[in-house]
Amino acid sequence: MSFAQRLKSLIGEESISGFARRVDISEALLRKYLKGSEPSLNKANQIAMKANCSLEWLATGCGYLYRQAEVVDRMALNSAYEHVSGHKADEATAEKMVKIVSGYQYLRTHKKADGYLDIRGMASFLSLAQKDEPEKNNS
Repeated sequence: MSFAQRLKSLIGEESISGFARRVDISEALLRKYLKGSEPSLNKANQIAMKANCSLEWLATGCGYLYRQAEVVDRMALNSAYEHVSGHKADEATAEKMVKIVSGYQYLRTHKKADGYLDIRGMASFLSLAQKDEPEKNNS
């Protein structure tokens, strides 16, 4: 997969102009990258940081799509839930908790100085994160 293809995947359903604003680069430059031009390391890092993406994945396709800070430690989350609620979380509750924590982390790291929360960006992040999860092994 090329840089352009990974970038397109990262943009997802978001508009090109909206994504360009979110990562603070010009729409023209973003379109240039989508056509196959390779960004400088500085620009690739800027895109990765603002899009909450792993620079390694964006640049090479290896590693995790999202930065490790956004990976939820499910064992710790389930243990905290059990401690607070007094019972174990069922599978559906555990999945909802992961989405809540992931969404919260996204909003916290992307909160603007004026307090603006990027709900659309969070929704895009959550839908991409769900696609990026490995399939569960039923064995």
